Amino acid sequence: MKDFTELQVLYVDDSPTMRRIIKNSLVTIGFVNHTGANNGVDALEKLEEIEVDLIVTDWNMPEMNGEELVRNLRANPKYKDTPILMVTTRGVKDDVITAVKTGVSGYVVKPFTIDILKAKIKDILK
Repeated sequence: MKDFTELQVLYVDDSPTMRRIIKNSLVTIGFVNHTGANNGVDALEKLEEIEVDLIVTDWNMPEMNGEELVRNLRANPKYKDTPILMVTTRGVKDDVITAVKTGVSGYVVKPFTIDILKAKIKDILK
């Protein structure tokens, strides 16, 4: 596995506060290359400009939600194997199953700790 400092992360959340929390968490974990997007449409636009090694996305967002973003990415050969971590308040079993079927690599329920986020990221980057 590459060192976190070598990886580029795109994090997607419509909440400016949550984007800041995710960004600060990524920095604490050791990521130095990261870009934020405020919904799935914004994320797809950013992906035209940057290459990413990991995508962290919320589920509930306007314009294009996380589920739609994941489906869109998995349909694109360029992103079919890119690790995608869903970070969301939706913690019921059916939502987790839906996310996994959609193609997420991992799932974290908000609120989360930095240790939980780091462990999940390490797990999906193996």
